[in-house]
Amino acid sequence: MKILKILTASIAALFIVSGVPSSASGPVVGQPAPDFTLQDMTGETVSLADYRGKPVILEWTNHQCPYVRKHYATGNMQTLQRDLTEDGAVWLTIISSAPGKQGHVTSEEAQELTTSRGAYSTKVLFDPTGVTGRAYEAKTTPQMFLIDINGLVQYMGAIDDQPSTRVSTLEGAKNYVMEAWTSMKAGEAISETSTKPYGCSIKYPETEGFK
Repeated sequence: MKILKILTASIAALFIVSGVPSSASGPVVGQPAPDFTLQDMTGETVSLADYRGKPVILEWTNHQCPYVRKHYATGNMQTLQRDLTEDGAVWLTIISSAPGKQGHVTSEEAQELTTSRGAYSTKVLFDPTGVTGRAYEAKTTPQMFLIDINGLVQYMGAIDDQPSTRVSTLEGAKNYVMEAWTSMKAGEAISETSTKPYGCSIKYPETEGFK
C-alpha cells in the first residue's frame, strides 16, 4: 500500500510538472502583442511600446532564404511595405538569425541590403539571441504579424496563400496581410486572423530547450 501511494504521488507530480509551460505562451489574436526592446541597424534602441497608438507590422526575415528572396527580388515585399507605411503603418523588419548562421547580418550589411533592395521598413531590428522571435513563436521567414493601435494582435501567419519559391505564384496570390490591413482600417472583421506561415526555418541560436 505504501509503495502504491508513493507511485501515485510520483505520477501526479509528473503530470503537474509536465503541465507547466517551459516559457510564456506565444501571441494570441485579440490579445496584447508581446513587448520587446531591440537595437536597429543604426544602433538605436527600439521598443514595440514606442509605437503604441500606431498600427504595426512585424516581418521576420532572412535575406538568404529563397522564399524571402522571391518577395524581395520581385518588389512584392517592398510594394507592400510602401503601401502600408504610406497608409500609416509602422513596419518593423526583424532578423532573428544567430551569429554565424544563415541570414545573420551586421549593421552595415543590413543598411546595404535595405538600400539595394529599396525596402520601405520603418526600422530593421536585430534579435540575435532569438528571445523576441521565440516570444512570438516565429518559425519561418517570412512570417508576419499585424498589431493594431491598441497593441493587440489582429493577424499572424503567412504573407500570402502561395507557399512556394516560384515567382509565378505571386500572380493572383491572396495577400493575407493586405486583406487584414484593409479590413482593420475599415473597422470590419478580419476574415482570416491566423494562417500557417511558410518559408525557411528561423536560424535561432542553439539554446538548451529549443531546437
